[in-house]
Amino acid sequence: MNMGGSLTLGHYLALGGMLFALSVIGIFLNRRNLIVLLMAIELMLLAVNLNFVAFSHYLPVEADRMAGQVFVFFILTVAAAESAIGLAILVVLFRNRESINVEELDELKG
Repeated sequence: MNMGGSLTLGHYLALGGMLFALSVIGIFLNRRNLIVLLMAIELMLLAVNLNFVAFSHYLPVEADRMAGQVFVFFILTVAAAESAIGLAILVVLFRNRESINVEELDELKG
């Protein structure tokens, strides 16, 4: 059900920009919960992925349209590894400190 207009590259870039800004705001406003910080970082990576896919879709036919999707594949791989490692560190911290409050995790401060 198309209501007269079609989605353009600008629509996707605006959505990606809003998701990226939301994740930056989430990182700066939330300094207490480590899980929310990890979710904000994941949202930031997904916003970048959205832009890569949009650019690869709207490239001219002569260009290599798979380049953006290959970048997305590598970013998703890094994001999955980052999530797994981050959650593993979080579980170890919770077992040792019985808290995941960022302000209480000052052991690494110099």
